[in-house]
Amino acid sequence: MHDTIAHILASDWIYTVFAIAALGSTVLIIMVILSENRNPVKSLAWVTILLLLPVVGIILYLFFGRSFKNVRMISRRNRRKLRRREKRTLISPESQGLSSSSIQQIKLGRSLTGAQFYTDNCVEIFSDGTSKFEALKRDLLLAKHSINIQYYIFEDDKLGREFADILIAKAAQGVKVRLIYDHVGSIKVRSSFFKELREKGVETYPFFKVTFPSLATRVNWRNHRKICIIDNAVGYIGGMNVADRYIDGGKKFESWFDAHVRVTGPVVAALRYSFTVDWNFMGRGLIEDSECLDDSTFPHFGVPDVGAQLLTSGPTSQWANIALAFHKAISTARRRVFILTPYFLPTEALLKALQSAALSHVDVRIIMPRRSDSTMLTYASASYISQCLQAGIKVYLYEAGMLHAKCMIIDDELVTIGSTNFDFRSFECNFESNLFMYSKELCSKAIEIFKDNLKRSTRVQQVEWKRRPLTRKVGESVLRLLSPIL
Repeated sequence: MHDTIAHILASDWIYTVFAIAALGSTVLIIMVILSENRNPVKSLAWVTILLLLPVVGIILYLFFGRSFKNVRMISRRNRRKLRRREKRTLISPESQGLSSSSIQQIKLGRSLTGAQFYTDNCVEIFSDGTSKFEALKRDLLLAKHSINIQYYIFEDDKLGREFADILIAKAAQGVKVRLIYDHVGSIKVRSSFFKELREKGVETYPFFKVTFPSLATRVNWRNHRKICIIDNAVGYIGGMNVADRYIDGGKKFESWFDAHVRVTGPVVAALRYSFTVDWNFMGRGLIEDSECLDDSTFPHFGVPDVGAQLLTSGPTSQWANIALAFHKAISTARRRVFILTPYFLPTEALLKALQSAALSHVDVRIIMPRRSDSTMLTYASASYISQCLQAGIKVYLYEAGMLHAKCMIIDDELVTIGSTNFDFRSFECNFESNLFMYSKELCSKAIEIFKDNLKRSTRVQQVEWKRRPLTRKVGESVLRLLSPIL
C-alpha cells in the first residue's frame, strides 16, 4: 500500500516538474519570438502552435523556428577578395535602352546583394529535362579545367549514375571537379554513392550535414540552389535537380515540366561567385581557379545580347532579397505578370502586390499544379486561390503532370528563372538563386512557353471553386494557418 502511494506521489512529482518545464520553455520561446519582431503572420503561427501543442511546438521550434540571421556565409576579407576577382561592370543599365522599371529593378538587386548587371549574355531556356540534361552532358564532356556543380537533389538513379560517371571521368583527366549536394534534399541517396565519387577524385560534400548534436540547428536551413559552372565559361541555373523524374515524370506523374537556363557570357562570373561562397561556407576554403577562361570551346546558342543579374538569398541575408525583388517587379508591372510555380504560398505583401496589380488591370496569371508532389502544400496553396480570384487574378491548374518550374515574366522585358518557389520557405528559409534577365526577345520566348502551358491547364472559375467540398475547404484553411512555417 505504502509502495503504491509512494509510486503515485513520485509520478505526480515528475509530471508536475515536466509540466512546469514545458510551460516555462513555452513562455520563454514566445518571448524570444516576440522580441525578434518577425513577420506578424509567422510569429502568430508559431505562438498558436506553442499554445495549442506546447511539447510538439517546442520541438518544432527548435528544429524549424530559430532565426539564422547574422551568420556569415563568408568573412568580409574573403568576400572583398572575391568581389575583386569578379568582373566589375562599368556598364550602366540606363545606357542599355531599358525601361525605367527595369532600371529600378537592377538598382534594387545591386543594393540588396551587390549583384552586378552584365550585358552581352547568350541565354537558352529549357522547358524539359531531356534537352537540358543533353546540353549539360555535352558541356561537361568539353570541360578542360574545372566543373563546379551544385544541386539540392542528386539521385543515385539512371540519370544520376550517368552524370556521376562523367564527373569521375573528367576528374581522371585532371579537371578539378567539385560537387555540392544538399544533405536533406539527397537524404534518401546511399552514402556509398557519394563516397565513390570522393574516392574517384570528385570533391563531393553535403551542404550543412545534419548530424547529432547539431541536428536542430541545421535541419531547417537547406541549400535549394541548382547551379553548374564549367570552365568558368558556361553556366546553368534553374529548377531541375539531377533525377530521372525530371525526364520521365517518375512514379507519381506522367510528365514533369520544369524550367532551366543555360548561359554564356559575363554573368557566368556571378554564378561562380555564388558557388564559391557556398563552398567556403562549408569550410572547404576559397576556390582559386577564378579566371574567366576562353569560352570559344563552348557553343553559344539561344537568345543573344541579354542583360542579366544574379540574385541570391537565404536565411543569413539581412533582407529577404528575392522576395523583395519579386515584390518590386510585380508592383511596377504595367501589362502582365505571369507566374509558374509548383507551390503558391505568398507572403501577405506579395499577395497584396498581386491583387493590386490585377485590380489595376494588369494581366496577372498564375499556373500551379492541380496535384503537386506534396499533398500538404497542394492544399495550403489552394487556400489562397479565392483571394486571387476576387481580385481578378487568373489562376490555372496544370493538368499534364507535375509543374515544377519557378518562373516569373513581367511585361515585355523581364524574365526571372531559378530555384525560388513562390512560398515562405523559399523566401525565408532556403538558400536560393534566381537569374533576372532583361531582353524583349527572351521575354517573348518565355511568354510562348507560358502560353503553351496554359493549353495544358484548366482555368479556375470562381463559381465552381466555391462549390468544392467542405472537407477540402477545412483542410485548406487548417494548413494555411501553418503555411508561414511549412
